[in-house]
Amino acid sequence: MAKKPSIQRAILRTLSNKKVIPVESIKKEVVEAVLGDSTADNKASYAVARSIKNLVGDGLVEAFSSDHNQYLRLTKEGKQKLHNIALFDEYTLVSTSWDGFWRIIILDLPEERKNERESLRYLLKKAGFVCIKNSVWISMYPYEHLFINIKNDLNLSSEMMIIVTDKIDKETEKEFLSLCNLNK
Repeated sequence: MAKKPSIQRAILRTLSNKKVIPVESIKKEVVEAVLGDSTADNKASYAVARSIKNLVGDGLVEAFSSDHNQYLRLTKEGKQKLHNIALFDEYTLVSTSWDGFWRIIILDLPEERKNERESLRYLLKKAGFVCIKNSVWISMYPYEHLFINIKNDLNLSSEMMIIVTDKIDKETEKEFLSLCNLNK
């Protein structure tokens, strides 16, 4: 049985390609992407309109008007949601075999940004990172580009460091492998 495509995901992906998009363009693109038909019937058009309303209500998309058109754009929360979707998306191609490079992320967010810190920790865990020290995360999987985008989107210039290296010391490697239950 084929998985039903998500209208909200299609809307978020469409919005991720441009800063601002007219609502009518989004409706047309999403109906075509999800249903494979550029001639939207009333049901499809209603479903897209309802999804847009829900995304605006959830604070993931911002709606605004000019003299003649209504426009939409992603909010900061919408960008974060899109990054979360990318971690679980069946269409995202991230290798699960080790390419010989270690990804190390050092995360240092202050207590007043606790919610962001917890969200980032959750994403790190979902991406296969293991916390080897209080704020040091390490992984064998190539998710560094996702976290570089998150770092840029959330303006974490000094709070997050991303290191990709082919060498770590034997003790750190042993600690990582034991935490992952991948003992050599």
